[in-house]
Amino acid sequence: MKKLFILCCLVLGASGFGCKQTTAQHQLALVTPNEAHVLLQNDSVQVIDVRTPKEFREGHIEHAINIDFLSASFPDDITALDKQKPLLIYCRSGNRSSKSIDLFLKAGYTHLYHLEGGILKWTGAGFKTVQ
Repeated sequence: MKKLFILCCLVLGASGFGCKQTTAQHQLALVTPNEAHVLLQNDSVQVIDVRTPKEFREGHIEHAINIDFLSASFPDDITALDKQKPLLIYCRSGNRSSKSIDLFLKAGYTHLYHLEGGILKWTGAGFKTVQ
């Protein structure tokens, strides 16, 4: 999983974006559960869970919005979010959320945080989920 994300970062880096890179237009950062928890103290961060609705119902980060990455309508569904606010994106382990980053960038989002290890690492670090 980490290898996949690092590979994605390298590919994105080659195109002008990268992990924890800040430019005048984009910021993309891989964050640990502890860092994400701190981010969530800020009400302006939108929390996006890209797992299936069934997975979401089993437990998610409080205030998360579920937008299923596997849905054919995913590219259209993400356009309804506020592009001015930062996004914290996660899935089960980080695989789907990592794949979704490019779609968020193409949709015009400029401030993205990716939860390292997804909900598994979040709960493994002792943070709670809601149903």
